[in-house]
Amino acid sequence: MNRVAFNILGFNIYFYSIFILLGVIIAYVLIIKESKKHGINKDLISDMIFYGLIIGIIGARLYYVIFNYKYYLNNPIDIFAIRNGGLAIHGGLIFGALFVYVFCKKKNINFLRMLDIIAPAIMIAQSLGRWGNFFNGEAHGGVVSYETLKNMHLPNFIINGMHIDNNYYFPTFLFESLGCLVGAILIIAIRNKKEIKLGVSSGLYLIFYGIIRFFIESSRTDSLMFFNIKMAQFISLISIIIGMILISKSKMQEKYKKEE
Repeated sequence: MNRVAFNILGFNIYFYSIFILLGVIIAYVLIIKESKKHGINKDLISDMIFYGLIIGIIGARLYYVIFNYKYYLNNPIDIFAIRNGGLAIHGGLIFGALFVYVFCKKKNINFLRMLDIIAPAIMIAQSLGRWGNFFNGEAHGGVVSYETLKNMHLPNFIINGMHIDNNYYFPTFLFESLGCLVGAILIIAIRNKKEIKLGVSSGLYLIFYGIIRFFIESSRTDSLMFFNIKMAQFISLISIIIGMILISKSKMQEKYKKEE
């Protein structure tokens, strides 16, 4: 699989970068559209996304480097080679959320409301980002046979892309991508169907993505580890718990309002 999409003046443009950029653009459009419904200024949202994206990328890279510190201690210059991959989504989400919290606090915006606006858009961006991993030949599962992939009725270009170093690998990237896309559509559908309580969209995102990533991670061969613990599974469990708390809290608030 060729990682290079095309070349401009001797500079390679990678599929990885293209899919991340495409995810950012689509997420931006969706966030702007939803923000208008809540009367939030477009310029303010644009500033938040611009700086949040920078902080998120730094966080995603830092998270990845920390859990691969042995390699980067010997190859420090590679820390900056992000076009080759190595962005951990959980690091991006954690640093991005911290930035959004500070930003909302400064601009006097409800933090949880902003997370509800952002959540499904981020999930769609994640779905697209996994295709960047596909072209980079990463975020895949273990070795499988050609017949296994063929029996899954996958397009030939995916089967061929899963042929890495003379072996075929299970396309975990594909199932995470599809899972994120379905999760985002469900959250948007629920959000648009009726006026849902504050924190529900954020809670659903944390639960959906937590479940998706927990099971996907069990098949991946390139997991970031802390001793014998797969960090993505650990973070996913925490995400599911926080998501349940957010939804339970919104239900309790609704109950209290009805009792009043």
